[in-house]
Amino acid sequence: MHFDQAAYDLKCEWGEEGLSALQPHNNAVVIVDVLSFSTAVDIAVARGASVFPYRWKDESAARFAAERGAILAQPRSAAGQYTLSPASLRSIPPRSSLVLPSPNGSTLSLGATGVPVFTACPRNAPAVAAHALKCGPRISVIPAGERWHDNSLRPCLEDLIGAGAVLAELPGTRSPEVEIAIAAFARFRGRLAEALSSCGSGKELIASGFSDDVDLAAEYAVSAAAPKLIDERFVNPARTPG
Repeated sequence: MHFDQAAYDLKCEWGEEGLSALQPHNNAVVIVDVLSFSTAVDIAVARGASVFPYRWKDESAARFAAERGAILAQPRSAAGQYTLSPASLRSIPPRSSLVLPSPNGSTLSLGATGVPVFTACPRNAPAVAAHALKCGPRISVIPAGERWHDNSLRPCLEDLIGAGAVLAELPGTRSPEVEIAIAAFARFRGRLAEALSSCGSGKELIASGFSDDVDLAAEYAVSAAAPKLIDERFVNPARTPG
């Protein structure tokens, strides 16, 4: 297809359709869902836990978690529980397993097949870029985006910035879409907290009482974790062989 960016080492496209278009031409795929899947996974994996991505609002999630001896993430509003809120995972025990349903990041992670799959956010963008590059020079970064009320894709600032944070660390030829993502990251790198708290997704979380999640997502290069999908779950390849 002429819109698959196959001529470039580094590629960037939105959501499920973008993943489908770019996937055949990669050595690795990086999923970016900053608010909040990718940030939540980073927090958990950095603590030595592992995370199973799972489909959103799927009643089989509880059985899936029980079969694997894992904790099932609860709705974000469940106080005192592990949820999609990154702040809720700051105390998750090492070596624990979490099943984390999400509408965007999990869906994309489960849809990426045939190549190594990572998930990234500003917190771990340099670490993820370094590990993805070990897989080969042809890398696609997929900003997940959010959803409008009719479930159509809503491209969002935070995921464009997050994608650019990864792509800025990578060598190779860049598609124009990659250049735009890198430019967005460069524009806001010095004021990520302001950008994420002012964009639509950030304001929504803050209004719902989750300002800590926005603060955590806006931290840059504070994590050495590089969550990689191995045997159904995201783990830190620096700690896990293979």
